Amino acid sequence: MSCEHLVCAQCAHPVIEGRCPLCRASRERMHQHGFAGLSPAAVVALLVVLLFVSLVLNHLFGV
Repeated sequence: MSCEHLVCAQCAHPVIEGRCPLCRASRERMHQHGFAGLSPAAVVALLVVLLFVSLVLNHLFGV
């Protein structure tokens, strides 16, 4: 979903322009990316670390 076609209820301008505090807050909320507040790069790095740990555990314990 994008905010390009949304109109603010407070200032009656497009949300994408961010003319009032409500517009700016809504625009920021809609443009957040990532998982649990983490950037996409941090999520990928965490997944790589988890994969590495699981491979080490599998090698050590033969699970």
